[in-house]
Parts: sequence; structure tokens; C-alpha cells
Amino acid sequence: MNAFTSRIGIEHPIVQGPFGGGLSSVRLAAAVSNAGGLGSFGAHHLSPNEMREVIHDLQRATAKPCNINLWVSRHDAGAEVMTSEHHARGLRQFAPIYERLGIAVPPIEPPDDFTFEQQVEVILELRPQVFSFVFGIPNAEILLECAQRGILTVGAATTLEEAAALDEAGVDMIVATGSDAGGHRPSFLRPAEDSLTGTLSLVPQVRKVTRRPVIAAGGIAEAHGVRAAFQLGADAVQIGTAFLACEESNCPPLHREALFTPAAARTRLSRRFTGRLARFMNSALLEELERSAEPALPFPLQAAFNRPVKAEGVKRNQADLLPLYAGQAAPLIQHRRAAELMRELIRSI
Repeated sequence: MNAFTSRIGIEHPIVQGPFGGGLSSVRLAAAVSNAGGLGSFGAHHLSPNEMREVIHDLQRATAKPCNINLWVSRHDAGAEVMTSEHHARGLRQFAPIYERLGIAVPPIEPPDDFTFEQQVEVILELRPQVFSFVFGIPNAEILLECAQRGILTVGAATTLEEAAALDEAGVDMIVATGSDAGGHRPSFLRPAEDSLTGTLSLVPQVRKVTRRPVIAAGGIAEAHGVRAAFQLGADAVQIGTAFLACEESNCPPLHREALFTPAAARTRLSRRFTGRLARFMNSALLEELERSAEPALPFPLQAAFNRPVKAEGVKRNQADLLPLYAGQAAPLIQHRRAAELMRELIRSI
């Protein structure tokens, strides 16, 4: 037991990274929690009612602690609604791709009819043991209400400055997420492109500014990475891509299989799939989008134009049409089942 495991009430300081965009699954989160780690579910895209269903399903699937993750900032400035100007700008990027694939131009969709604060109401109502968040810090009232209800709060930092802000706000634990990590860069004080500190440098910096448990994330996929994180001063590790590759995740099989190919060694940071900076496996589609003279739209508007391309990729069984999220440790992935991955990670502690 250490400061992390004793605080949450779990056996092993291993966190399954929460995946957004529908890649999380109750099955994976429950498998990790039942094995003694902390399973997570990324719920930022879910309505409050959908969140209730997921949390109830998790509570039925495991009696052990689980983590629900939300995005404090659910859209970029100026991206509250899709305007006709946004639509025209999106088509300047995607029209050639739609035409080549025979995809109909997507209509202008209405924005989500729920807010982060409404999602938090579900957290406070159903009281998952852990509530983690990215892209900002909830207001003081939310953090206080979580504390009063026994919900542990976990914030994500991509820089020393962000870690200090989270510590000052009084969150219970801090994820130090290095630029090695797959998925979105959840920076909130400066642009993500200016906040690309690697895990090896970030974890000991965060350790210096807080006495709270520190969770290392980014570039960790197997035993050597786990041991290195603890040597750097982490109290726990958060692992994303290696769990994404497990059959229990909700990742499309095409994406999972791609993580076991040599192509997984080539990743890049881009805003072209969602509008926010994220790390993906490189692909011909991503290179084509990067060559566009039209800048990426702000999040989530850019994602709306990519959605039909992803759906076509699944339909065609064509992985290079998918946004293939992957961290820089992807070539180290070995396991296809969560139980096998957990056994290896536990042996390394």
C-alpha cells in the first residue's frame, strides 16, 4: 500500500487511462478494477442520462472503485455552435475526401444540449469513488461538494505550472501526463503546442511541487516503464494505449490490430481529427489533412467533419481512415487481454 492505493482503497497503483470518443467500455474498466487496479471510463461525450446508465452498469459489474472522467472545457472558444462559415471551412478540408469515398456532406448539427456542470451533477448524485478531469479545473464549489460526498478528485497536468494550479485548487491527486502519451493533450493554461514536456522530465517536476499522490502517464506500456515511473517519484501509473489494445476496450478491431503492427512506431501530434492537439499513428489521411491550406476548426467542430470518414473506414474495414490514437510506447505492447496485461504490470511493482 502507498499514498495512492490506501487513499482509494485498491491493491495496485495502476490506473487504466480513460478513453473518450466512445473507446471506453464498462467491460474493460471492471476488468481492471476487479484485478486490483483502478478502471476508468471516459464520459465527456455522454449526456447526463447516458452517464447514469454507464455508472450503474459499472456498479453492477464491479464492487471495487472506478473512475469517471470528464472534460472541464467541452468546446473551444467560438465553437459553441456550427455556423455556415465553419461548415464552409470544414468542407474546404474534407470535400475531396468525401468525394473520393462517396460520402455525403454532413449537415450542420445542433450542439449538445448539456453542460459540464450538468454532467457533474450525475457524479455528485451517484458518487463514483474517483472523479478525474482534464482540460481545466472545476470550480471550488464542485471540488468542495466532491470532498463532502467522499468522491476523490484527480486533475491532469501537462506542465509544472498546471500541476501547481491543481495543487493550489485542492484536488486529491494529480496526473502528470507527458507528451509521449496517446490521445489528446489536455493542456489548459497555455496552448498544447507550448506544453509538450515529456514524462521523464514532467513527473519529477510535479513531485517537487506537491505532496499529493502523483500519477505518471505517457510512454508507459509495460514493466520497465512502470518501474521507471516509480523511480521518478510517482505514486501510481496511468496506462492508456496498452489497455486500448485489449479486446475488452471499445476500440474498433481495426484500430486494435494496427497497434500491433510496425506502423505503431510512427506517431504524430495533430489537430486535424478533432480540433484539439492529440497523438495518433501517422496515416495517409492524416498527412493529406495536414497539407490542407485551411486551418483545423476548433474542437469539437473539426471532429464533426471527420466522423463520417471514420464510419466509412469501419464499414470498409480500412484502418487508415480511422483516427488511430496511440502513444509513443505503442511498439512495446504485447498483450491482447486486460487480465494478462494486469498480471505483467503487477509483477513489475
